[in-house]
Amino acid sequence: MATSGARSSRLGGLGQWWGIIAAAVLIAAWINRAAGPVVVAAMSALVLIWCFFQAPVTCGAPVRGRVDGCRNNATGLLMGCHIRQHRWQKLKMLLLRRQVREFCSGLFSDAKATLVTLAAVGSFLSGLVAFIPGVALG
Repeated sequence: MATSGARSSRLGGLGQWWGIIAAAVLIAAWINRAAGPVVVAAMSALVLIWCFFQAPVTCGAPVRGRVDGCRNNATGLLMGCHIRQHRWQKLKMLLLRRQVREFCSGLFSDAKATLVTLAAVGSFLSGLVAFIPGVALG
């Protein structure tokens, strides 16, 4: 039975960074203009999924005694770290109206989170713009 450590070593440590490759293909699709809006929308969706669920960021889940929250490594903007209580805590924060502000402030808590947040916003806008006639690709 392969563990996640064995899986990432098999890929040379690049298993969690596949979203960067998808983002590079997305940028190339916009520059090339031969790809078409379906390819741009699909690549935008892939980058958005990577940002939400697999991009390496800091957990940031609320912890008693710490203002800045949990400092463990996490996967994605919507997921927590390896601690079971943190796993879905950030996603739940989006559903509770009084905690949305706290979740949104965590999106820009450090450089990694800011970069992944901007990539998510850019890929979302890219997917929307891909289907606007006259603006989109070819």
